[in-house]
Amino acid sequence: MNILVELTCEKIRRPEPATDGGAVGAWVEFAGVVRAEEDGRIVAALEYEAYDTMAERVIRELLEELGARHGCASAHVIHRVGVIPVGETAIWIGVGSGHRQEALALVAEFMDRLKQDVPIWKTRAIPTTQ
Repeated sequence: MNILVELTCEKIRRPEPATDGGAVGAWVEFAGVVRAEEDGRIVAALEYEAYDTMAERVIRELLEELGARHGCASAHVIHRVGVIPVGETAIWIGVGSGHRQEALALVAEFMDRLKQDVPIWKTRAIPTTQ
């Protein structure tokens, strides 16, 4: 499985799908966008913190495990750290597989496991000044 993992402070820009020379028949993407509400409060932004090296390693291991289980060909994850304003993307994942079902299953399971397994934390919600 071809895996690319990025942690960045920069705004996430959607990359082109990785088709692996024609082996990929389905490309599934998910973008997690910061909402204006957190725990019942209106917010202007969220702040994420990570142990970069460890987070990248754990994400890669998780993708390898899920890729083998679901038969996917490629995965690309970009997770933003630092302050992320409302309306901007905090995480983007793209997964390539022979058929859509495998890629959809990997994305769903990855997002469930991300919060419990990967050392990336939402450290605070920054309230709106209104």
